[in-house]
Amino acid sequence: MLVLLGIAVVVFGFLVRANPLLVVMSAAIVTGLAAAWTPAADLQTMWQAGVDTLALFGKAFNDSRFISLVWLVLIAIGLLERCGLQERARMVIAKIPAATAAGVMWVYFVMRQILSALGLTSLGGHAQMVRPLVAPMAEGAAEAKHGPLPDRERYLIRSHAAAADNIGLFFGEDIFIAIGSILLMVGFLEQNGISVSPLQLSVWAIPTAIAAFLIHSLRLWLLDRHLKRTLGAVPAEAPQ
Repeated sequence: MLVLLGIAVVVFGFLVRANPLLVVMSAAIVTGLAAAWTPAADLQTMWQAGVDTLALFGKAFNDSRFISLVWLVLIAIGLLERCGLQERARMVIAKIPAATAAGVMWVYFVMRQILSALGLTSLGGHAQMVRPLVAPMAEGAAEAKHGPLPDRERYLIRSHAAAADNIGLFFGEDIFIAIGSILLMVGFLEQNGISVSPLQLSVWAIPTAIAAFLIHSLRLWLLDRHLKRTLGAVPAEAPQ
C-alpha cells in the first residue's frame, strides 16, 4: 500500500499549485522508493532504488526523444514569425496578380488531402502551416484584390484556412490503409462479428473524400464571391 503515496504527492502538489512537472517527477520517485522499501531495507538499498527510478526516467526520455522534436519545430516557427515570416508571406503572394484568397487556400487544401491519402499526415497542420503561411498568404491575396480587410472578413479567411487543413486531413487520411482510424474501425467491426479488410474501408472512403473535396471547393469559391461583393476591387492606379 505504500506505493499509493505517489498519489498523495500528486494531490498535495496540485493543491499547493506547484509546478506540474516537478509534482509528477516527485510522485514517481516516491512511488519507486516506496516499492523498494521493506522493514529490512538499508540505506544502500533505498539509494539504489532511487537511482533505478531516475534511470527509468532517462530511458523513457531517450525512447521517446523523436516525439520531443515537435517542440523544437514549434520554437523554430515562433522565431520565424518573430522575424517577419507572416509579413514576407503576404508580400510574396501580393506580387502574384492572379492569386486570390480562395485560390491560395484551395491549392493548400488539395495538397493536404492528397498527402494525407498517402499517409503523410505530418506535412501540414495549424501550427506548422496554417498560422505562419497559409492564412497570411490568403489575407495578402485578399488585400491585394480588395484593399484593407475589416476584422470580420479577416477572421472569415482565417477560419476557412483552418477548415481547409481540417477537411483535407480528416477526409484524406481515411484513404490510407495503415492510418489509426482505419485500424480502429477494422478492430471494432471484427469485435462485432463483421469481417472487413483495411483495403475495403479505404476504398469506400474515396467517394466521401471526393464529396468533401467538391463541397469545400464550392465553399472557397463562394468565399471569393463574398469578398468581391462585400469589399469590391482595389481601384487601378492612374498612369504616371
